[in-house]
Amino acid sequence: MTLNAWKHAPSFITPAERKQKMKKQTIAIFFGGPSSEYSVSLESAYSVIKNLNTKEYNVIPIGISRNGDWYYFTGDIENIKSDCWLQPKNCIPAVLSPNRNTGKLLLFYPEAVRQLEIDLAFPVMHGRYGEDGTIQGMITLAGIPLVGCGVLASALCMDKDRAHKLAECAGVAVPKSICINFNYDVKEVNSFGQVVGYPLFVKPVKAGSSYGVTKVSKAEQLIPAIQLAFEYDDAVILEETINGFEVGCAIMGNEELIIGEIDEIELKGGFFDYTEKYTLQTSSIHVPARIHEETAARIKKTAIKLYRVLGCSFFARIDLFLTPDQQIIFNEVNTIPGFTEHSRYPGMMKAAGISFSDILNYVIGLAVKE
Repeated sequence: MTLNAWKHAPSFITPAERKQKMKKQTIAIFFGGPSSEYSVSLESAYSVIKNLNTKEYNVIPIGISRNGDWYYFTGDIENIKSDCWLQPKNCIPAVLSPNRNTGKLLLFYPEAVRQLEIDLAFPVMHGRYGEDGTIQGMITLAGIPLVGCGVLASALCMDKDRAHKLAECAGVAVPKSICINFNYDVKEVNSFGQVVGYPLFVKPVKAGSSYGVTKVSKAEQLIPAIQLAFEYDDAVILEETINGFEVGCAIMGNEELIIGEIDEIELKGGFFDYTEKYTLQTSSIHVPARIHEETAARIKKTAIKLYRVLGCSFFARIDLFLTPDQQIIFNEVNTIPGFTEHSRYPGMMKAAGISFSDILNYVIGLAVKE
């Protein structure tokens, strides 16, 4: 699909068409959760809610505390951004009914249990329990249309080891790696380090935002790095360092796909860790990437293949490496990428002429048609 024609795609429902064809949709936005990426979720959810057209949608913010408690949040959305949302006066204890015939949020008031009908569910939760298929399974069980990747794609993309194995089966190059659990063999990991050389990366298998990730420069740092990664997950992956730089591809759609401009991460040193991702203190993001058109086209083709192979839907950001000899190597897929107005995914779409509001209208339109 050409970018100039994206709004005319068969799957796109304009606000005017939605107004004529269907009632105002009630959308539950899930945010927070018992994940190391709790604070990132608050930033993304705030931006999503702020950019939703309240004339077209009834927005139901559902906040999940760090302890895993659910609440229907009724306060000012600015309190979500500042993490001041969890106050008794603004929070009604809630739970999603698993009854497929209701599509309801159950609200536990002191005097009674009330029901709130939900048309669509949009989880804006990063990391464990939000991006790994967990909440997607609950929403699917409840029979509520989901905005975003489904259970299987979410679980696969969150698991770096399994995602790499499937990518390799599809003919996409991946870094050399080994995956270990708590009972790992110290000799095996040291041998891997000797074979691939240093520096190498140690990562939790199922975590995002670079939590628990270490760039290991010498052998004596390896075991402490593994111990740190195990604080975030019960499996750890060791990967060779790829000589090159990271590029990203934003994809949106189900059958027909819309592709944003490729972006490029320029590092001044170290790696793209949590601090750099959210502050850009010593790094820069270039969009469009400073690469040849032919290379950009190959990156998009590879990203589409991965999107299909891993079963993605609605939206995802595909992260890859580009080596000095122009080889494309798979890094990871973010099924719920950062959704702040300054995040990479909206930035790539904006460079292609698609606004943040357009993104939201489009993916919600897809869910309405499911």
